[in-house]
Amino acid sequence: MKEELQAIEQEALAAIEKAENSQAVQEMKVKYLGKKGSLTTVLRGMGKLSKEERPVIGELANNVRESITEALEAKTEKLEREALNEQLETETIDVTLPGNPVHVGGRHLLTSIMEEIEDLFIGMGYEVKEGPEVETDYYNFEKLNLPKNHPARDMQDTFFITNELLLRTQTSPVQARTMEAYQGKRPIKMICPGKVYRRDTDDATHSHQFRQIEGLVVDKNITLSDLKGTLDVFAKKMFGKDREIRLRPSFFPFTEPSVEMDVSCKVCNGKGCSVCKHTGWIEILGGGMVHPRVLEMSGYDSTVYSGFAFGMGQERIAMLKYGVNDIRHFYTNDVRFLSQYHQA
Repeated sequence: MKEELQAIEQEALAAIEKAENSQAVQEMKVKYLGKKGSLTTVLRGMGKLSKEERPVIGELANNVRESITEALEAKTEKLEREALNEQLETETIDVTLPGNPVHVGGRHLLTSIMEEIEDLFIGMGYEVKEGPEVETDYYNFEKLNLPKNHPARDMQDTFFITNELLLRTQTSPVQARTMEAYQGKRPIKMICPGKVYRRDTDDATHSHQFRQIEGLVVDKNITLSDLKGTLDVFAKKMFGKDREIRLRPSFFPFTEPSVEMDVSCKVCNGKGCSVCKHTGWIEILGGGMVHPRVLEMSGYDSTVYSGFAFGMGQERIAMLKYGVNDIRHFYTNDVRFLSQYHQA
């Protein structure tokens, strides 16, 4: 048995030395030290040995097991080290080489315009309010002095979902909801940006979906001059300090009196050109004094409180400020167009 153990040791050490990978080493471990391995098979015959031989053979068997185990561990460590070195060589990265450019996106032009307008009005003490895009007929029309069958409803060709539900045609319902929530007990100074929807044919200047930003101020002793002063500050901040504004009479069911606001053309400085159709002025928004009936329907005493409201198209402001000639550019996701305004 002594000779058998020595022969197993020599055979195992030679085989382990020739192993070329971790799988081969694992196979050697099973072959010589496993439950059915060569060493285990020999040791099963120790019962036939005399009492004097057993300690000697037992000690030898332990020495052989330790020798084979150490050889397996050493070979495994060597193979792992060689594999790591090979990996490091094949995966070496030259950190001095220039990297791939990282393409960084930016804010959409409409988002930049919205944030710019919001910052301006927040600086003037306004709150930013939001409301649902799926609105009721009551808040979209009736609360704004547009009862059913009112002819002015035709001014806003509406997407109706049911007889009472619709896609809002303006952000004015947010104003109505805010006034109703305050129940005539406190002043209001707010703007409400958001998407609106109208049944319109898409072309260079029209879209069935667009964005509005409307403003509302309700307090004691509010006059039309307050509206004009506010819009004058807005025009100068958005289009340049040299811009002038003018108010023209108009009609909106929820304001009385109502006005359209024009800003002097920045291309010709009011002298007249093709951009302003040779008038020297460009229309940018509408507004007026809140109709007493609108105040009363929301719980405000129109003999004590007055207010003004205004509304502007976000796309129109962006088109005028940056010279965009087609509203569809905002929605077609053409990277060539959008990338021009990453710093806008």
